[in-house]
Amino acid sequence: MDTTYYDHGTPTERWERARMFFDAKDYAAAARVLSGLVEEVPEQSGPRLLLARSYYHSAQLRRAEAELRRVVEHDPVEQYARLMLGRTLERQGRQEEADAQLRIAAALAGDFADR
Repeated sequence: MDTTYYDHGTPTERWERARMFFDAKDYAAAARVLSGLVEEVPEQSGPRLLLARSYYHSAQLRRAEAELRRVVEHDPVEQYARLMLGRTLERQGRQEEADAQLRIAAALAGDFADR
């Protein structure tokens, strides 16, 4: 597959292109742009989170889980990544693992009720 269009431009241009695809609900195209960008700037959690969301919405749940685990490994108090990881695990039928992540996300958000 020719990926020239997805890899073309500065990181900022590719980020904007990925956001455009994501906002248009073309999650697979957003993931193609973001996968290269994440390799280029692995320390930035924004592109990795959007990549995980793109994978989640395109039902690539194992890939979403892998990206979210990388975010949480780098930043254990990233509340949104914990929430997404919990939801991703739920969609895979792994409720016990999901519950642990959802409890952490709720605690990080300051919501201590019912978890």
